[in-house]
Amino acid sequence: MKIWISLLLLVAPVFSYAQSSEWRVTKPQWTGSDEKKFSEFITRLGDSVERRECETVDGCMKGTGNLYAGTDPSSLRLFADCADLPYFLRSYFAWKNGLPMSVQRGIAPRSANQPSKDVRYSKFGNYVTSRYDILSKRSGGKSRHPNAVSLLNSTIINMSYTASYRMIGLEDRGEMTDFYPVRLSRDVVQAGTVIYDANGHVAVVYKVTDDGRIFYIDSHPDNTLTSGMYTPKFSRSTPEQGAGFKKFRPLALTGATRDSSGAYVGGRIVGARNQSLADFSIEQFYGNRPDPSGDWKKGAFEFNGQPIGYYDYLRMKMASGTLRIDPLLDVQELVQDICVSLKDRVVAIDTATRSGVQNKPHPERLPVNIYGTEGEWENYASPARDARLKVSYMDLLAAAKNFIARHKVGDPIIVYRGANLAADLLSVYDRESRACQFSYRSSSGGTVTLNADDARQRLFAMSFDPYHCVELRWGASSPQELSSCRDDANKQAWYSQERWLRNQWERRYDVRMDYSLEELTGPKPGAGIERAPDVDIVRYLNSQK
Repeated sequence: MKIWISLLLLVAPVFSYAQSSEWRVTKPQWTGSDEKKFSEFITRLGDSVERRECETVDGCMKGTGNLYAGTDPSSLRLFADCADLPYFLRSYFAWKNGLPMSVQRGIAPRSANQPSKDVRYSKFGNYVTSRYDILSKRSGGKSRHPNAVSLLNSTIINMSYTASYRMIGLEDRGEMTDFYPVRLSRDVVQAGTVIYDANGHVAVVYKVTDDGRIFYIDSHPDNTLTSGMYTPKFSRSTPEQGAGFKKFRPLALTGATRDSSGAYVGGRIVGARNQSLADFSIEQFYGNRPDPSGDWKKGAFEFNGQPIGYYDYLRMKMASGTLRIDPLLDVQELVQDICVSLKDRVVAIDTATRSGVQNKPHPERLPVNIYGTEGEWENYASPARDARLKVSYMDLLAAAKNFIARHKVGDPIIVYRGANLAADLLSVYDRESRACQFSYRSSSGGTVTLNADDARQRLFAMSFDPYHCVELRWGASSPQELSSCRDDANKQAWYSQERWLRNQWERRYDVRMDYSLEELTGPKPGAGIERAPDVDIVRYLNSQK
């Protein structure tokens, strides 16, 4: 009984504090211990998403995957899209642990001479013009602490967008950046590391496996929270745009005083300088054998003295010990990752159809850019999500070709002891694609079940347009499956004319796309392509047997 009472006394004050909306800074700086605890917080949340115990930010933060579940004021809005998610999780953790927090407030493009004036898509990246520090103040002899609910519900979320990540983080201009690029190493790229895709997406690493695979969680405009595996669907870009792996800059509160409760009041927040960070590196941009002229595209990646591609180099650096690749296991993992994306797409399309957006008339024009806009299109369209899915299938085919080529020349990294690699790869693909079954509810309320190979075959027929019926969202072509679709002739015409855009896997944010139906007669500059890329892994593997 005495032990139980002692435990209650120990836990009760922490729980009471956590329920408070006040953000009290009780630790003046982020330490290695705090960073480790933050990683554990992200890992547990990510594992919960991977196990599909929850589907939204709200559901996951209220579930067992959140170490602080049940301690939030009811007024806290648990919502975040992809760019908000790292800021939301970092700020939430800082609040719960009495840590300082500061975020970028003003952002400007590094060059005025660029095609897009939108800082989310600036060609030459951005820099920070001002910052917002979360500080307690003293007024009338009393400490006034910031309201964490208000900060998380609006202030911080409103300041974070993909432009916040579109910078290299070299501290060569303006205020300090929130993030800094990191060394590609297993002991550095850990849970909590942020991944930025310059095509307009952000994710958070939650685990790295022994065979060098990096897994992440990401959120979407509809508040869904998903997981995936890092592959070439996250593209590289010019260093100034800052794509790749980065971490939050460690912060410290200086010049503050403590009040009677032990909370720090006043002062200012400073970030660690790059030269003081042991894991700071621009290797991922320029290679570990940079080009003497500074051309990032010519920068080389070498491992054990041998030139190697970026994605292979990254995996080798992430692996525990010497990397050995089992092609059969790799193809299995790639199909399973695709399967996760397909099941997440089910949730997204279901969210869209439950909103009723598909029953509304189709707008007279597409958004100025289908990948980055606002309103219903931003919430319910899926062009970016679908583009990543297309790249995943393209990468699957490329991986199969790569494994067969490397096996033929006796690459020691490839471990295969069978008699026919192509046949065995095809067997694995067939097994995993059949095992990956998912269903959608038709317009008439019926159930349509598909698998991963069905999705491959209709990949470039699946509509990203939220105003189309669910059957077209899933690329139906048979009269039987399409019989329940209620789209009128105008919507069907839009579906037909959007095929150029569906063929495109590259997400372009720097071109106009606000075409009318009459104008969308074929591929336009930067918008749409004539023919879809090859994703037929079945045909290829059959040709190699």
